[in-house]
Amino acid sequence: MASGRKLEVVSFKAELPLVEALEAMPNRSEFIRNALLTALDGSCPLCGGSGMLNASQRRHWDAFIKKHKIKRCKECKGLTISCEQ
Repeated sequence: MASGRKLEVVSFKAELPLVEALEAMPNRSEFIRNALLTALDGSCPLCGGSGMLNASQRRHWDAFIKKHKIKRCKECKGLTISCEQ
């Protein structure tokens, strides 16, 4: 964590199994920070992880997908976007 930055306390509700798992962590604050940063870094750049596009985003996506295809990678089986031009 960068020095000189003010830390804020963030809280959330969790079910007992998650609380118990977190209690077993040697530094749960660091673990939670890293997990959240990793999750945020991997969220969809269009919807921001919400799973929904608003009307403007949908129009942009519809125009984009006309010239691109969604394909499955033969190696990892993950979805990729390829340009068809």
